[in-house]
Amino acid sequence: MLLGTTLILLLLGSAAPATAHAALRGTDPEDGSVVASAPRHLTLTFTESVGLLEDSFRVYDPTNHRVPLDEPQHADGRSDTARVALPAGLGKGTYTVAWRVVSSDSHPVSGAFTFSVGAPSPTAPAVPEARDEHPLTASLHDIARHLSYIAAALLIGTAAFAALCRPPDTTPLRTPLLTGWWALLVATLVLLALRAPYESGTSPATALDLSGFARTLTGRPGLALLARLALLLVTATLLPRLLRREALDRRPGAHLAAGAALSVALALTWAAAEHASAGIQVPAAMTSSVLHLLATACWLGGLAALLLTLHRAKTPPPPATVNRFSRLALASVTVLAVTGVYQSWRGLGSWEALTETSYGRTLTVKLLAVAALLLAAAFSRGWTTRLATAKAPETVPEVVPDAVPERVPERVGAPATQNQDPGPNPDPSPGSNPNPTPDSNPDPDPDADPAFPADGPHPAPPEAPHPADRYRRALRASVLAEVTIGILVLLVTTVLTGTVPARAQADAARTPQVAGLPGASVATIPFDVGTPGGRGRVQITLDPGRVGENGVQAVVFGADGGLVAVPELRLTFTLTAKDVGPIDAELTDRGGYWATSDLTLPLEGSWTMKATVRLSDLDQVTESRRIRVAR
Repeated sequence: MLLGTTLILLLLGSAAPATAHAALRGTDPEDGSVVASAPRHLTLTFTESVGLLEDSFRVYDPTNHRVPLDEPQHADGRSDTARVALPAGLGKGTYTVAWRVVSSDSHPVSGAFTFSVGAPSPTAPAVPEARDEHPLTASLHDIARHLSYIAAALLIGTAAFAALCRPPDTTPLRTPLLTGWWALLVATLVLLALRAPYESGTSPATALDLSGFARTLTGRPGLALLARLALLLVTATLLPRLLRREALDRRPGAHLAAGAALSVALALTWAAAEHASAGIQVPAAMTSSVLHLLATACWLGGLAALLLTLHRAKTPPPPATVNRFSRLALASVTVLAVTGVYQSWRGLGSWEALTETSYGRTLTVKLLAVAALLLAAAFSRGWTTRLATAKAPETVPEVVPDAVPERVPERVGAPATQNQDPGPNPDPSPGSNPNPTPDSNPDPDPDADPAFPADGPHPAPPEAPHPADRYRRALRASVLAEVTIGILVLLVTTVLTGTVPARAQADAARTPQVAGLPGASVATIPFDVGTPGGRGRVQITLDPGRVGENGVQAVVFGADGGLVAVPELRLTFTLTAKDVGPIDAELTDRGGYWATSDLTLPLEGSWTMKATVRLSDLDQVTESRRIRVAR
């Protein structure tokens, strides 16, 4: 029932697109820049390694026709770049570039930018159709990802419970073991089939394209999925042994070693294709990711196995089994705490990111859910201790009353003889019953002994329930609460793996460099004059962005992303800490963009750059942005 509820939640919650993890650091030519002559290549630089598709680049000329391109490649062998050669003879005007790559943690990322040759086009270029993910493909892919996490936790956790906690009756564990194995197999096959459509943003029907499937089998995510399938086939040979107690007892060391090796290998198939495989400290991150996943599986999957054992075992599990799982859960929580702190630091990068980024807010939700899970675990541990210390009910021998001599009625006129059999009555009196039955209600015998009623001894009153039974029922309830909260933790964790880490966002937000202008900085200032069509942004390039003489280029974009001609653009710089400025950049209109080549910034520090945009005689707005000027 819990698994069914989880799938329903996933179906309802999978409409939002998953966020990719590789962030764009810079482009060559720079977004919105104007170059004197047509570039020979287009180059993108990302915050982590990326994979390339056959049509990673789509370039549209000023007339909105697609420019033919060669196959994309990495620039200078650097895996964090994407480059494509441009044909010779590109005309003047504004070109639009739409791109799509696959980040090293298996998520596709896409975007678009513009650049101009000679001068911007007089009219805003048409924005190409967005290369978003296909909604059905994305939903199926997300469901399979969520299901694979839940199935792995169920499979590994149940196996760990059977091998380490050693319940006497392993019959209830057959269902979670087989369910986890089959669910993980199906989810892996679905992920493998949908890999190519998911990367290219096409419908699930394109999974039948053999060329796309062949490309999947050569990429790191596809290889990780293939390895997972092979490991599942090997795991299938060990599952029958886990269900036989005598088989585990014969060679416990060998079975534990084989199970541990397979579990680590399975966890590596996730670590090798997601967050841990990119960014800083990759070896430490992958080790932490494997330990984190295994600890989660042992705790949450083991909880499900314990719950089924408490409810369905022919005989309740002894306190020793529950105590073993309690120690396993404590060790798992310790590993989760250590690896969780490291992974949080690696993904956040700063305390501010905990509240200011989507990754930090999702991580906060996970931490709250884990706190609730730890509270439920504390209750379970308390009931486990009470159950272990409860004394077994003493066996009280049944008291059987002594045999009572049969009373024989005396005949009138006959001597009374003890134990005399009067024999049958040949002449019963009228109205008497010669064959009395239990339903007959004869007159009570005045000589009957009141200590022994005619219908036999009264049954003993029912015994009060033993405290161990009450503790066991309470333990079932607390374990059920743990399993429910644990599923919530798994769901939030899966969402977290689909969110851009705050550190990657910060890296991408750092001032990018403009190709051909070493050290040049680019800043974007949004504005809104409060009138229809009065929203946009000013993109300002400061070259070299250091103390001394600098060149400035400024381009104004409208609300639709196209270039906008404005009657006036003013730019000033102020260094408040040194009481310098404002220094007017004295920009001049260069026919579609504004520029100057003689701005002098005399000191290093944090300068306030203030842009005033006038759209008409009545509509203008001033916005500010802080920039760092170094020596």
